[in-house]
Amino acid sequence: MRIVVFFEDRVGIAQELLAVLSSRDVNVTGVEVEPPHIYIEAPALDESAFARLRRVQGVRSVEVVDMLPGVQRRLYLQALLASQADPVFAIDAMGMVVIANGAAVTASGRTEATVLGVSMGELLGDADFAKRLVVEGYHLPVREIELNGESFMLETLPLHESSGRAAGAVLTLHAPSRMGERLSALQNYGAGGFDTIVGTSPEIEQLKQRAARMALVDAPLLITGETGTGKELLAHACHAGSNRSTQPFFALNCAALPESLAESELFGYAPGAFTGALRGGKPGLLELADGGTVFLDEVGEMSPYLQAKLLRFLNDGSFRRVGGDRELKVNVRVISATHRPLEDMVAAGHFRQDLLFRLNVLNLHMPALRERPGDILPLAQLFLARACAQAARPAMRLAQDACAALLANAWAGNIRQLQNVIFRAVTMAERTIITADDLELAQSHGSPDTSVDAGVDTLESAVADFERRLLQRLYQEFPSTRRLAKRLGTSHTAIAARLKRYGIGQP
Repeated sequence: MRIVVFFEDRVGIAQELLAVLSSRDVNVTGVEVEPPHIYIEAPALDESAFARLRRVQGVRSVEVVDMLPGVQRRLYLQALLASQADPVFAIDAMGMVVIANGAAVTASGRTEATVLGVSMGELLGDADFAKRLVVEGYHLPVREIELNGESFMLETLPLHESSGRAAGAVLTLHAPSRMGERLSALQNYGAGGFDTIVGTSPEIEQLKQRAARMALVDAPLLITGETGTGKELLAHACHAGSNRSTQPFFALNCAALPESLAESELFGYAPGAFTGALRGGKPGLLELADGGTVFLDEVGEMSPYLQAKLLRFLNDGSFRRVGGDRELKVNVRVISATHRPLEDMVAAGHFRQDLLFRLNVLNLHMPALRERPGDILPLAQLFLARACAQAARPAMRLAQDACAALLANAWAGNIRQLQNVIFRAVTMAERTIITADDLELAQSHGSPDTSVDAGVDTLESAVADFERRLLQRLYQEFPSTRRLAKRLGTSHTAIAARLKRYGIGQP
């Protein structure tokens, strides 16, 4: 039985309570004192002992409890440590392991009995580990370490006594795959499946059906299509519809980074691989995405060197970090995308044919927006609602002439261009109805694209012609230099000079 005695704090009361139990030959197996309470565990406690304890001077109450606080804390601590998927070690001031959770024991490759009491430096194969802990105040910078042949990122948290003296540290080890899960969850929060691809045109419906089947096949997938068609959105959807949907998803734009940086981002680098590198090394996207998917956007821009390294990875799933000598192996599905004709690049010698064969096991083509005209207005309405929310504008709608202009436009920039046009119109429009003029498209109400006049010989004349036509159109709505200047965000003197130059508004 376990009891808690609530008492008035005075010298010797705990000793008196234990003396009462001793006089009745009650065996006490546990005692915890947390004034004004004393917790006692004694299997043979009975009502008569209760009565004797209540008569001790200063005792206010005696109640039965389920568990002693210390035992309860230890139980909760064990449950807390067991629930942690990351290895956690608690070490004392000498660097000896005091506590290790189940994940830590498993990662060490030892039994719990042989882990406790062992030097952390011995587990890590680092004889100077304890010395560095002392020098750094038991708070080491985040660095990469190896435990039982596996790489982890080490995070330390110093422990101090009430006096301020260092009592040790808690060490948490983060596996690259676990880090990848967390980073992916943050970066891809809200990324959906095929329902996020807006459109009901036959072209899109057929694409979704084809993509849903390919998503379930664990093989490399190549997505082709013009810039701005939504290839990354389709890649996200294929990942969400695959058996890897609960695993990480990372994207790398091969055209946005120089070769050396793209290599380190994708494959990671070893400690001291190059000047400016993190001291402990850094895992790349392939390690972080282990079990999941890596999306290589604009793969046609990849350098010949990276093409060769990627080909080797696709062959057997193995690679080496930049500056590293250890062979790593991960299970990652590669989805790639390009707007360039890779077959022509192969013929020209700019892209490896064997790599194209490896990437193009499955393929999908994202149609251009002009090839799916039935989706233009639904997409415009979606972007209109989003733009109004972002710009804190009241709900707006498209006028009939605006809808006609949207349907007639060539949309060289595809969905990205449509989104930008709508957002600009919402930002600049002064009414809640958006007209064709508000869209500021480079063509007029359904006529073919006239943004470049075949009769224009120089850039200056082309700019002047565009400026003249823009001012002619806006002057009808803002027939004063000050109002027109405010609309265009410039000075009224600059507008007055241009109106005079082009003979606009002159009697």
